[in-house]
Amino acid sequence: MFEMLWESTGLSLITWRELVMYVIIVVLLYLGIYRKYEPLLLVPIAFGAFLTNFPGSGIMETNGLLRLLYTGVELGIYPPLIFLGIGAMTDFGPLIANPRSLLLGAAAQLGIFGTFIVASSIGFPLNESASIAIIGGADGPTAIYLTSKLAPHLLAPIAISAYSYMALVPIIQPPIMRALTTPEERKIRMEQLRPVSKLEKIMFPVIVTLFGGILVPSSVPLLGMLMFGNLLRETGVTKRLASAAENELINILTILIGLTVGATAQAETFLSSSTIKILVLGVVAFAFATAFGVIFGKILNKLSGGKINPLIGAAGVSAVPMSARVAHQVGQEEDRTNFLLMHAMGPNVAGVIGSAIAAGILLSMLGG
Repeated sequence: MFEMLWESTGLSLITWRELVMYVIIVVLLYLGIYRKYEPLLLVPIAFGAFLTNFPGSGIMETNGLLRLLYTGVELGIYPPLIFLGIGAMTDFGPLIANPRSLLLGAAAQLGIFGTFIVASSIGFPLNESASIAIIGGADGPTAIYLTSKLAPHLLAPIAISAYSYMALVPIIQPPIMRALTTPEERKIRMEQLRPVSKLEKIMFPVIVTLFGGILVPSSVPLLGMLMFGNLLRETGVTKRLASAAENELINILTILIGLTVGATAQAETFLSSSTIKILVLGVVAFAFATAFGVIFGKILNKLSGGKINPLIGAAGVSAVPMSARVAHQVGQEEDRTNFLLMHAMGPNVAGVIGSAIAAGILLSMLGG
């Protein structure tokens, strides 16, 4: 009887892998709670991993609670709805006022394709290479959406990498930005942005969806929801819907997507050599994206006759608004009176559009 009782407990089934996962979970909780690195996502992801690594819990088995909720990730439902909420929260005014910002957002996405080449060259299949490369977009929902279509077995390490590196933007980006720019370039002051009319803000999501949908149809689930959310924000007559999208809807989805993605981090699959490679390539992707954005910022600075601060190019990744704040802070290290935040917000929100289009291109290429 005692033997049967012992075998019914998790203690009889636990292995060193689960113990290692508990250490990782504690680290994620520490980063989320005490260091405040993306806490709204790292805390649910960590707790989802905590729940799934109890041997015999069955929480991610067929008909298990989190396995049923995970269907929304598998079917690609949650990430586009997250984009709807992001669109409702985003002001595209800085991008509309300075359309050249779109080029900086596009340049940063080159980091995705650079990492795709690197990952495929070291032995990852093309579908896995694309899923790893999208980490460079610094956009968690896009990484989850693309990976759920192309490489669902890698969802846990890729999602955790994407959100962890998003949280580490203030640590990863500044050294790259300083290395690629001179003090004189970091001191460049930019002209004040022009006012943007309400009509422009209403037309923007319609025009972007039209062109994006025609050029890259596979991007419509993400791009279309992003622009729909923004349209709700800008019309002025759908305030209740916009409020629901940016508050209740996105909060509920954040809980669901965090818990269920974390629950895929089961010890036997998460602790592998491929996970370590993904974590390393995630840093490479993020560094590439930052570097390409800054380099293209330097090119635009030359073409404009010295009117563009290259630092704002680093904000071309879609970690909104953290990357824009980092660009502003690095600029203020050279000149405390130089305010780059609104100028950096243009490339930053352009990066959200760019990552959605990049994901659509990869899906089109690989038949996802």
